[in-house]
Amino acid sequence: MARTAHRSLRKVSGGRYRSYRTKRKFELAGLPIMTKLDFEKKVLVLRTLGGHEKRALLSAKEINVTDKNGKTTKTEMVNVVENPANPNLVRRNVITKGAVVETKLGKARVTSRPGQEGVVNGILV
Repeated sequence: MARTAHRSLRKVSGGRYRSYRTKRKFELAGLPIMTKLDFEKKVLVLRTLGGHEKRALLSAKEINVTDKNGKTTKTEMVNVVENPANPNLVRRNVITKGAVVETKLGKARVTSRPGQEGVVNGILV
């Protein structure tokens, strides 16, 4: 069965929505891109609706860190320390939004979506 990004079949109350049409090709959901902490940067270019491009980050080693004063510095990531979304992603060094990463400047929380935006941004914790 195909993964789709359209409305669920169930209501919040548990009732059922009756579908007025079948699934469409443009509603297909892609597989999640697990951005890994690696030695080199790898980017995958995906075609999206309307012929536009989305850059998906497959692996990264650098992060743009913003401190409390608003100054942004590019620094190297050392390790993934914590991920509130899924603790199993920490063992695999997978970077997602909200993950806490150890850098040379200190710990930073990732604020961007690397698998969607193609860049890793964060703020110092």
